[in-house]
Amino acid sequence: MPKAIWNDEVIAESDDTVVVEGNTYFPLASVREDVLVPSETHTVCLWKGKASYYSLQAGGHTAPDAAWFYPDPKPDASAVRDRVAFRKDVRVEA
Repeated sequence: MPKAIWNDEVIAESDDTVVVEGNTYFPLASVREDVLVPSETHTVCLWKGKASYYSLQAGGHTAPDAAWFYPDPKPDASAVRDRVAFRKDVRVEA
């Protein structure tokens, strides 16, 4: 089962992941809520739409804007709806 690991802690785990552009998207419900801190950061992808971010916080460590999601993805990117992906410093293992 794919897992997202940050600071030696499993922060997400699910058999229902989607890989888009080399990034593994986990269902939001599979991510530990206690590590997610909403961010004010937003970016725009031409084909996926507007991304919002979370910072990660656990064990006295913080990773600003380390997770992103598309609250209202464009139709071609509907596979990432209600899913979260992580920066490369979050290790994803199968």
